[in-house]
Amino acid sequence: MKALVQRVIRASVTVGGEKVSSIEKGLCVLLGISLEDTQKELEHMVRKILNLRVFEDENGKHWSKSVMDKQYEVLCVSQFTLQCVLKGNKPDFHLAMPAEHAEGFYNRFLEQMRKAYRPDLIKDGKFGAYMQVHIQNDGPVTIELESPAASTTTSDPKQLSKLEKQQQRKEKTRAKGPSESSKDKNVPRKEDRSASSGAEGDVSSEREP
Repeated sequence: MKALVQRVIRASVTVGGEKVSSIEKGLCVLLGISLEDTQKELEHMVRKILNLRVFEDENGKHWSKSVMDKQYEVLCVSQFTLQCVLKGNKPDFHLAMPAEHAEGFYNRFLEQMRKAYRPDLIKDGKFGAYMQVHIQNDGPVTIELESPAASTTTSDPKQLSKLEKQQQRKEKTRAKGPSESSKDKNVPRKEDRSASSGAEGDVSSEREP
């Protein structure tokens, strides 16, 4: 799970020309949910967001108070594009949780935020809608957060590239099948069932955003 947390003077979400949500001073959180996220990652992210010290204290000391300390508002917006992996110059989103599962997960995230803080101070956009998000960043201050699972398994571009290349080599090997050249033409070849079934079942590299 990834989140871009922005300290804002104000923020709002508009859908089809209609303002659906807005906050004054507080945090605007853009949240990207991955395929691997579980309740553990959800709870970790809620704790980090609500306890992130990006505000001044009463004496003007920076980085001293959290949004809960200041009793400010939080605007959450689901943004699957945070789970982007570039293939050349084209964004690919196969690491993002599919919408049919992500919506329920995102709603649980909001519930957890409201349970841990004040329900009336947690606002959100409209899941799955084409939104215009208006953010007046204060500072500017933008903090990128990742849950432990995401940072160790999906965020390293070199590791992702290595895994993708390994997958491509496997697919090429399966596509070629057994060699057509054989020293003994009279000896029948055994059918490679595992290679056939693997090629038919492996579609991960063909997923579209």
